[in-house]
Amino acid sequence: MNPNQVLGEENPFEAMHARFDLAANKLGLDQGLYRILRTPDRELTVAIPIVMDDGSIEVFTGYRVQHSLARGPAKGGIRFDKNVTLDEVRALAAWMTWKCAVVNVPFGGGKGGVVCDPTKLSMGELERITRRYTASILDIIGPDRDVPAPDMGTAPQVMAWIMDTYSMHVRQASTAVVTGKPVGLGGSLGRIEATGRGLMLCTREALKVMELDPAQCTAAVQGAGNVGQVTASYLDGMNIKVQAISDITGALVNEKGLDVKAVREHLARFRTLEGYDEGDRLSNAELLEMPVDILVPAATENVITSRNAENIKAKLLVEGANGPVTAAADRILENNNVFVVPDILANAGGVTVSYFEWVQDRMGYFWGQEEVNERLEGIMVRAFNDVVDMAKRFEVSNRIAAYLLGIDRVAKITKMRGVYA
Repeated sequence: MNPNQVLGEENPFEAMHARFDLAANKLGLDQGLYRILRTPDRELTVAIPIVMDDGSIEVFTGYRVQHSLARGPAKGGIRFDKNVTLDEVRALAAWMTWKCAVVNVPFGGGKGGVVCDPTKLSMGELERITRRYTASILDIIGPDRDVPAPDMGTAPQVMAWIMDTYSMHVRQASTAVVTGKPVGLGGSLGRIEATGRGLMLCTREALKVMELDPAQCTAAVQGAGNVGQVTASYLDGMNIKVQAISDITGALVNEKGLDVKAVREHLARFRTLEGYDEGDRLSNAELLEMPVDILVPAATENVITSRNAENIKAKLLVEGANGPVTAAADRILENNNVFVVPDILANAGGVTVSYFEWVQDRMGYFWGQEEVNERLEGIMVRAFNDVVDMAKRFEVSNRIAAYLLGIDRVAKITKMRGVYA
């Protein structure tokens, strides 16, 4: 075992609390506010009985956690994954609270999940799971209560089923109950690319701070889902040499630079990197340790831990996934002077354009792509600068600075509202 390894470091809820505690201590947070902000407002666990295609009955487990409603309705994705746990959903809900506050959109944090393997389910089974799950959490969601969105294992079609199920129960079309919907159902232009675009904007601003020329930089992207693919394309558009990208089968590497457009065409056709032969193959773990300037972990949480953090060679780490770096790894990266753009800032482009979608649905007027992109850029650049300024002011890492910024904004609103009793 690595002597620096911390037992239990990969529990996401504990990781969130570790960062929260550091930031709360720096802020001198009142103990009463500390207890309020550390505790989720509401947690719901539901059983989801489903008739499978073969006529058998399976019972799936679903969760919805609302961490905070202080700044507005809860906001957060729903993931379908066989490894979903309540602690994971709790952590993701809390991260959404801080994320929304960092970019200063009027939402609190929420998150949901269903324990299932969507790759082994038919479309009919997925629809039945989605609709029964929606019906089970119906009492706590709504445009003014809690607004779900896509996440790992879900997509615009799943959001359409949620919107339709909710609408049938309230007896009117309610497009603002979810975001990330198809454009024809009230989705926003620019939503699919939003997280990747936000990552690109944070990368651009970080390179300015670091005084690095994008055209002289190399990058590796872990993850070839929507976020990873879009981010790779945007980095390529900045003349950054993207040397690697990966999916569940492993990493595709070309030191001369990948043809990102060709890679995306291959993924669109085959849904995997397997069979693409314009490069060498490495494992996902080896991709993380490549000697590149920019590393974008955009797959899943806990990929950089105390076991491998010392081997990270990138100068800039931009977090596309939620929680890709453990709290124990934070200290190692900081000691090695890695400039980290933390998840609650870096991947906030998605929730920002989700906010735009919610606003557009509620007013019944929709913006063009250019307007969405301009508004997103303004918010992301302002949030990036707010975090960097906070880091300088408190002499802390960018991650703790982002927590300081988010927690301070939520604490002030909570104190202003008072405690109802």
